[in-house]
Amino acid sequence: MLTIRRTHVDAFEDVDRKLRESREQTRRFDHLTTRRKTTTVQIREVTELTSQLETQLAKEQRDVTRLEGKLGGFLAVLAGPIAGSKEERLTRERAEAEAAWQRLHGQRRRLDDLTADLEATERELAEISGAHQTYENLLADKERLLIGLDDERGQKLLEISKKLANTQADLREHTEARHAGMAAGEALGVVLTFLNKARGASTWDMLGGGLAADAIEHGHLSRADEAAWHAQRALDIFSRELADVGFAAELQMPKVDTRWFVDSFFDNIITDALKHQRINKTRDAVASLHQWVTKTVEVLTRRGEQLEAQRRALLAEREQLIAS
Repeated sequence: MLTIRRTHVDAFEDVDRKLRESREQTRRFDHLTTRRKTTTVQIREVTELTSQLETQLAKEQRDVTRLEGKLGGFLAVLAGPIAGSKEERLTRERAEAEAAWQRLHGQRRRLDDLTADLEATERELAEISGAHQTYENLLADKERLLIGLDDERGQKLLEISKKLANTQADLREHTEARHAGMAAGEALGVVLTFLNKARGASTWDMLGGGLAADAIEHGHLSRADEAAWHAQRALDIFSRELADVGFAAELQMPKVDTRWFVDSFFDNIITDALKHQRINKTRDAVASLHQWVTKTVEVLTRRGEQLEAQRRALLAEREQLIAS
């Protein structure tokens, strides 16, 4: 009699294990399906933005070519304010063309990253394409096992197995979202560090720092711009992970980016005060985004702790049922 009961317990343990593993696969399949949808939307948006930036860059390059032609002709032989004004305008147009190219290059890199993510998601989806059917088959096996047993524990164990599988999948997804949020927060922190340094240099510039202050300010802003692309990449990943746990969030870095660098070339055209104001505005926007990410990570952490406690309670209940 004891051997028969042990055999039944072993059978339950085996099928419960398979059910949990299979349920993990089905949840992973659903998780990846959502990720594919989110990534596809991001790719479409970035593709449209890239097209707009290509048009803008072409326009900036035409402006440069037109001014270069004028300066190489009749106006090139003139001295005085007119020639100087044309030279300044050409310098500004070249800087604006360079800024447009930087924006385009950054979005192209972002598009490459998103495309690689989508391809990886498609590959993993193909590997577990039969997850739902496998799970349904195992449920049928468990149902037949329960029918053969006159023990109320069977139904309770089935319910616990389902809850445990769902809880473990939820816990994994919240953990992934929390890690992505922490990475995004760190990336935004790097951007803020450079913006704070640029703000200090800008303050010095307004107080008469001159070319030295301009050079330092430009250096910090250039590094902030490079860090901003990495931060946007981290935000793209975080937004997808948030979608997996039921949060809808479109996370975008502030749009005022490489115009900072254009401005830093023209003290005689754009005032130091306006540059300082723009840096402050951008810094505040990034700080606000950083604060939101930090608070969201805290929410995910608390939810993860609740899920872990729930998982432990289910495991204890299951063990008590099997051992009784």
